[in-house]
Amino acid sequence: MTFLAGAPLPRQGAAAALAHMRGMTDTNVVLYQAEWCPYCARVRAKMTDMLLSYKVVNVPHDHGKRTVVQEVSGQTGIPTMVDGDVTIADDDEAIIKYLEKKYAS
Repeated sequence: MTFLAGAPLPRQGAAAALAHMRGMTDTNVVLYQAEWCPYCARVRAKMTDMLLSYKVVNVPHDHGKRTVVQEVSGQTGIPTMVDGDVTIADDDEAIIKYLEKKYAS
């Protein structure tokens, strides 16, 4: 079976196959964030620069309504990143350092 330009389809599924074809690194990273947040924008830009695939979960502006962030990290600040067993909450610098250490080529 082939995908796009004739490369073999990775077993992880269509999203991973597309990331692979674009030269991206497939990850399990989930970023809890908001488009208006400049700290979140820094993390998104870094992941884009590093060609990392990741899942985005947009959260409400109101901290009281950020139940999903509370459930995964015990707090409501953003950006919050989860990568498997690793959770980094409300610290863009720490998230960027983690990404550089784990995913740098």
